[in-house]
Amino acid sequence: MTCLSTRLILAAAAAAAVVLCCCGVASAAGDTVADSCAAIRDFVDASFCEARLRSVPGAATADRHGHLLMAADLAAASGATAGDAAARLASAPGDPAAQDALRACGFLYGSASVPALRLMRGYAAARSWGAARSLLMLTGYAGNGCDAALGGGGGAKGKTMAGVDREFHQLSAMATALLNAVANGGR
Repeated sequence: MTCLSTRLILAAAAAAAVVLCCCGVASAAGDTVADSCAAIRDFVDASFCEARLRSVPGAATADRHGHLLMAADLAAASGATAGDAAARLASAPGDPAAQDALRACGFLYGSASVPALRLMRGYAAARSWGAARSLLMLTGYAGNGCDAALGGGGGAKGKTMAGVDREFHQLSAMATALLNAVANGGR
């Protein structure tokens, strides 16, 4: 009887350990957002990635391909916002050189980066990796162009653009890194 009781207790403990182990693994493996962001942590701040993806409805149940599409949408929206900010700042009175730089910045967002991100997203949705990758050079172009055009100047306008450019850069890098991860065989 003692031997049987001991075996039952050991069997119950082993079963409980298996259940606890499986539940812990399932909860860690079930966080697809954290998994996607961890996969690109060499290119993008993982906490930024997680916060931005978790702001999108459906991200918790999406796979890495879905996260790529979400990141492209976030980056395109951020680029459109940055382009609008550049246009708005360019129309305000101030230094003519800074106004020209801001017009150029807005043009780069509106004619290069945002359309390229939207096209890239469409190709990525269709899993046409070569076509999607062909647009990567253009996707982040606007932010780089704005930094160069303002040259750290532009006063308050330059500081305003630095914030929206930084957000765009991070989101564009996130979409690029996820595209590369998925196209290279990631989920």
